[in-house]
Amino acid sequence: MSLYRSYRPRQLADVIGQDHIVTTLEQAVAQGKIAHAYLFSGPRGTGKTSIARILAKTLMTDGIEDEALRAQIAKSVEEGSIVDLIEIDAASNRRIDDVRSLLEGIQFSPVAAKRKVY
Repeated sequence: MSLYRSYRPRQLADVIGQDHIVTTLEQAVAQGKIAHAYLFSGPRGTGKTSIARILAKTLMTDGIEDEALRAQIAKSVEEGSIVDLIEIDAASNRRIDDVRSLLEGIQFSPVAAKRKVY
């Protein structure tokens, strides 16, 4: 496992230096007022991917009562091995063909989790 992944925060409480973002996302999740899209931007190393993965894990496990399934989904999100989480970065997904393949995949329901997160 690479060094940055071993020290990546696993929950919103572990994120340092982004208190305004953490507070906003925690309140949105607690109140059940999740927006249909979130765009994370900023310079390298500010926690965009980490916060996005934590939010995805929270949304994908929300409402699942089976603890074993919740733990399995959370572990899969952290490892990046779950099919219901598709990570998109603007640097490598800029072409029309990339958008078309993304649109084709959107029509399918989630496989393991409650939600599908892009």
